Amino acid sequence: MGFLAEDEIAALRPAQEAMFPSPIPTQVVSSDEFAPIPQTPAQRRVEARIKELADEIGPRQNLSRRGFLASASGMAAAFLAMNEVHGPVFGVARAEAQEPDRAAARAASLRDQFIMDVHTHFLREDTRLMGFVEMRKAVGRAGWNPALKPQEQTIDNLMYANWFKEVFLDSDTKVALISGAPSDEPQDWFLTNEMKFNARRRINEAAGTRRCMSHAIFTPGQPGWMDQVERAIEELKPDSFKDYTIGDNTNKHLAQWPWRLDDERLMYPFYERLLKAGHNIVCIHKGLFPPQIEARFPHLLPYARVDDLGKAAKDWPQINFVIYHSAYRFAGGGRAEQGLEQFERSGRVEWTSDLAEIPEKYGVSNVFGDLGQIFAQTTVVQPRLAAALMGILVKGLGAEKVVWGTDAVWTGSPQWQIEALRRLEIPEDMQARHGFAPLGAADGPVKTAIFGGNSARMYRYDQRRAGLETDGVARVQAAYAATGGQRSNLAYGYVAAG
Repeated sequence: MGFLAEDEIAALRPAQEAMFPSPIPTQVVSSDEFAPIPQTPAQRRVEARIKELADEIGPRQNLSRRGFLASASGMAAAFLAMNEVHGPVFGVARAEAQEPDRAAARAASLRDQFIMDVHTHFLREDTRLMGFVEMRKAVGRAGWNPALKPQEQTIDNLMYANWFKEVFLDSDTKVALISGAPSDEPQDWFLTNEMKFNARRRINEAAGTRRCMSHAIFTPGQPGWMDQVERAIEELKPDSFKDYTIGDNTNKHLAQWPWRLDDERLMYPFYERLLKAGHNIVCIHKGLFPPQIEARFPHLLPYARVDDLGKAAKDWPQINFVIYHSAYRFAGGGRAEQGLEQFERSGRVEWTSDLAEIPEKYGVSNVFGDLGQIFAQTTVVQPRLAAALMGILVKGLGAEKVVWGTDAVWTGSPQWQIEALRRLEIPEDMQARHGFAPLGAADGPVKTAIFGGNSARMYRYDQRRAGLETDGVARVQAAYAATGGQRSNLAYGYVAAG
């Protein structure tokens, strides 16, 4: 299929089986598109400290370790452990872990915060990624969830239903956009455009509100690609369009149609057609292409960077270009230490700094950065790098041009990422040295804009917020909470063995 080779996968383990179910992942989790890095010494110390806190505090609250870690106090304890190992990056008080009422009150005060996740995934029913089934069976064998009987598990457990639970029931997310990834092998698309459209319709009709949005994937250069764009415009009416400039990201060795945003012959007629149809949001996967991947696919390197963005953004000021993962290079097989070393040496990080410098360099205001894997992959390994990247993006693009995306459900419920941004602050030494402004309070203007305000404005969603508090999804959420529903703290993918 073109994913990791069998010997590479043999060196990995299913995250659901191997990884400690912490409120914050203590290992890097990947799909089988790339190899995750092994657990770092710092991550091992964080994990050990989380277990110690759970075993110390949980019994005082009459909770098992698992029950404590699924609670608001358990989430606070995880951030305490992160601060002990990495330094004071997250705003958290020990009293939150020790006093469940205090932790619950804080969680309740933020529960209604408007969070619009413009980067989520689930898999199609006929996917060939059958390794995910074995991961799900492993949970039942391990006894973590008695409801998961190994003999009954199918790929359905990692489809729409689990995505809905993780995103809407186990997190504070209010609106989610279903994304996808194309492939030169038709069956290896995560979801077809029609599948995304049908899921969006299913949710919104049941909710009675617009809880769900969806991308249409476009594939420049492939035979008949503009015909597919026309069909999407006329029949599917997507909320925005998305693609990968390297072409087939899933099967990189098969990628036949890489392309550039500033290709006037290929792309400019596409931009013109979108604007004519009333669409102006183009989401582009960039980055996740560390030196380790470059060595295997050097011919794709020119298409993974952002040096094609400035001219396109200047030539098409009416188009909002949303760069997924904010072009961060060092995920997808790289190491956060590479990015942190770059930042500490130069104050820059490939290629996120290049992205952040485009508005000033080209005099444009239509370039946005999505957080996607840039936030998830750095927060769990090097939270100071996560803070630095937030500083770079906010300083260069502006706080009003950074948008919230989590790439869920690969790393489980997005609630831990939501809590991480709510609590994250750029360290004072970093602010002073690099001229970064503080991120501020969890519900302050900067984080409020990033979590939902910026995307709501871009997608013209503000007028559609009415009714979310009482719609069909809200009723399901209330019933789930009333019956004792809890986050599983599980992730869905691979971790390195060892």
